[in-house]
Amino acid sequence: MKRRDPAHDITVIDRDPPGSTFGWGVVYWDDLLDILYLNDPDSAQAVRAESVLWREQAIHVSDQTAHFGGYGFSLGRAALLDVLSRRASDLGVDVQHGREVHDLSGFDDTDLIVASDGANSRVRQLGNHHFGTSVTLGENRYIWLGTDKVFTRFTFAFEHTSAGWIWFHAYPSVADKISTCIVECQPQTWHGLGFDSLDNLENLGVLENIFARVLDGHSLISKTRGEFARWSRFSEVTNKTWYHDNVVLLGDAAHTTHFTIGSGTRLAIVDAVVLAQNLYEHAELADALENYDAHSRAALRPIQAAARASMIWFEHVDRYLDRDAVRFAYAMAARHGLQMPWRYQLHLLTQVSAVRKMGSAMDSGRRWWRAARRGELAMALPSPRRSLVPTDQSMF
Repeated sequence: MKRRDPAHDITVIDRDPPGSTFGWGVVYWDDLLDILYLNDPDSAQAVRAESVLWREQAIHVSDQTAHFGGYGFSLGRAALLDVLSRRASDLGVDVQHGREVHDLSGFDDTDLIVASDGANSRVRQLGNHHFGTSVTLGENRYIWLGTDKVFTRFTFAFEHTSAGWIWFHAYPSVADKISTCIVECQPQTWHGLGFDSLDNLENLGVLENIFARVLDGHSLISKTRGEFARWSRFSEVTNKTWYHDNVVLLGDAAHTTHFTIGSGTRLAIVDAVVLAQNLYEHAELADALENYDAHSRAALRPIQAAARASMIWFEHVDRYLDRDAVRFAYAMAARHGLQMPWRYQLHLLTQVSAVRKMGSAMDSGRRWWRAARRGELAMALPSPRRSLVPTDQSMF
């Protein structure tokens, strides 16, 4: 909004102090970089500089391994918030940290209140009956952890225990330092392994033993901001409308998508971009909010359907774990819907090392092409007086 019209008087209120956040890392793909470079190249460049590139996906099922191609990016949540906060401040936005908002009584003279305070949004709850909020809890239990094992691939690991299957998916968050590790299991496994009665350190000890082979003996990390991570059930949040009067919902406050499709951060940023553009294009606030609500909710519908299908698939994952790793991995890839028969043959080919190397080379070319198309390469190149080879070639 500030880039579109510097005359806007904008205040961002963050309940946390600077550099503080719960959780570890976020994952994203090229499409988010396309959006960021189109809307604010400076913050896009800073986000990319803080990010880690990971190549391929590995799916471990006990002692077997299968592979997916592709690539993606990830970065620490604290780094992302720092980039966005600094950029907002540079543009003249008043960013206030460490301030709680208990009600809206102090905002009577505000034209628009954007509630982006998470799935359990306090602002949304103040007017719950206006938004038509529905919250549905998933069956599985999950816990969001870190690990000092640095994963170079997006990694799934499924291990069988006396109480059933338990698994994690992990990806790098801070280069050469920390990875994010989200552990998930069905409720009977959670109870059977005693996680409902173990304390925080005992929980970590059990999980480290279960995943010792894939973690290579590395530790899991639970504490962020001095608090231990807790087991949870995923909250699927939907709203019949994303605005009422001058209050509008954004990100997880408006909608949630299951973490197994890795779209939460992307969707929140897309919400912000679409809202800002509508406010720029429409002279009347009501028209801007109506258009934002209608188009954004329509665009989100298939994504939430895919996320719901993914959540349910993992709630019944034991039905597929009698297969070898390659066939199981294909079932996981096809969990969003029907697949053409030839895709299975392609999946079998990608298990061959030479084919994966060819795919990786093609991915590298695709990355360069997309980076050039959005202007990323031009911004990364040094001045003409110096070498035209990027100083950090790994960034592409």
